[in-house]
Amino acid sequence: MRHEVDFLVVGSGIAGLSFALKVAEHGRVCILTKGDAAEGSTRYAQGGIAAVMYDSDSFEQHIEDTLVAGDGICDREVVEMTIREAPDRIRELVRYGVDFDLDGKGGRFDLHREGGHSEFRILHHKDNTGEEIERALLEAARRHPNITIKERQFAIDIITQHHLGQRVTKHTPGIECYGVYALDCDTNRIDTYLAKVTLLATGGMGNVYTTTTTPIISTGDGVAMVHRARGVLSDLEFTQFHPTSLYNPAEKPAFLITEAMRGAGAVLKDREGREFMQKYDPRLSLAPRDIVARAIDNEMKLSGMDYLYLDARGIGKKHLIEGFPTIYAKCLSIGIDITRDMIPIRPAMHYQCGGIKVDRHGESSIRHLYAAGECSCTGLHGGNRLASNSLLEAVVYAHNAAQSAIAEAARAVHGNLRGQIPDWNAEGMVLNEEMILITQTKSELQEIMWNYVGIVRSDLRLQRAFDRLNLIFRETEDLYNRSVLTEPLCELRNLIACAYLIIKMARARRENVGLHYSLDLLNQDKD
Repeated sequence: MRHEVDFLVVGSGIAGLSFALKVAEHGRVCILTKGDAAEGSTRYAQGGIAAVMYDSDSFEQHIEDTLVAGDGICDREVVEMTIREAPDRIRELVRYGVDFDLDGKGGRFDLHREGGHSEFRILHHKDNTGEEIERALLEAARRHPNITIKERQFAIDIITQHHLGQRVTKHTPGIECYGVYALDCDTNRIDTYLAKVTLLATGGMGNVYTTTTTPIISTGDGVAMVHRARGVLSDLEFTQFHPTSLYNPAEKPAFLITEAMRGAGAVLKDREGREFMQKYDPRLSLAPRDIVARAIDNEMKLSGMDYLYLDARGIGKKHLIEGFPTIYAKCLSIGIDITRDMIPIRPAMHYQCGGIKVDRHGESSIRHLYAAGECSCTGLHGGNRLASNSLLEAVVYAHNAAQSAIAEAARAVHGNLRGQIPDWNAEGMVLNEEMILITQTKSELQEIMWNYVGIVRSDLRLQRAFDRLNLIFRETEDLYNRSVLTEPLCELRNLIACAYLIIKMARARRENVGLHYSLDLLNQDKD
């Protein structure tokens, strides 16, 4: 089945919905989402969204905090643009109906502070900010007459000149996007979606690792599609592990313990109840995430333990229950009363700082193809994302991408090619019923990445991961090329592509910076 629209959006989180709502005034919009529309990384964001809203703070301070967290390799102009646009984007979210908490003392926003921030500047809704933002934007999108949301539609590949029979390589000038092929997960039919402009807002790749706070649908689909389409990708070696996920091994994804809790006074402690961050950074438990995650990882290795503790008891019972109701209820459900007990924690894969390389308008190296949110690489985060800058980046770049896409759609000239684009050819494929081939390979991949390409790396570990991944890649490509496509098989293929890119870029990075930390480079620096 073929569908033609003006704007095609893949993903229904903060980036995709914000973009859709803006471009919908200028044409027909179709949003594809591979799960339920409300499911995605946005709704799992607890802490909030960073912005300078009052005179007690300043753009210069937020800019400096971002540059410091990014370890000196952020794009300064992008940082300044994003942070200076933040207040306007916050006011837009409020107009869409997002109910940020107020301080009760005159209608000002109640602001939290998180690791790496020098001021209280995190707008939030209790400890489920992302869920509140997702609710408001999704309701607005569903009300808009020009927006169609199609759930359980899994984008498989970007349609380019390659599908017109042309040879496309990474050196091919003027690669163009005409839309995507998408798998209907209910019928297993593969449909053709054509558009003047396509936005990828597909989120992250957290499930390339064994332990992650990201939802099970975070399988790097956008990054993998752009990789196959020969687009430019960048900085994927910078995989951010959140220092504090709830230690509950049977649960996937891992439950996040927001950094705002440390901002409110919670302290990291070892299994004996002793503080340890003073050994690693003068900012203690509020140091940037890369430093805190490595400190916890080191303490766990020194002690031989699988987890440490976050002690939130000093915050006070009333503040804990009212300010962090989701965390309080979650911990209570597994027998932990955070007003009396310390919280068992360990790091978990949380966020990718790199992705599809885009310009300041969100446009990728492939013409007519934009990207926003976690799947993109804007230059804002550098080597390490500052807490609560992700939702901010998504909404700023969705806005900028929308302004550019509206103008581009008005002058789109590739409509004459649409009749030449073939539908997906599944001739000769067979239905593979051996799900164990997929599930076992996925588990093997995740273990390889967790053990060899995690918080601390080395040349030997990266080489070992690369060698093992090569075998997995060949086996999976063989399965893919002879099977009727299914969502698990496509996700596995995407995860393998993302793992390859992380390893490739990590091996090329010959300095310890931000989230990339190699024992060999550490020894090299000492020499």
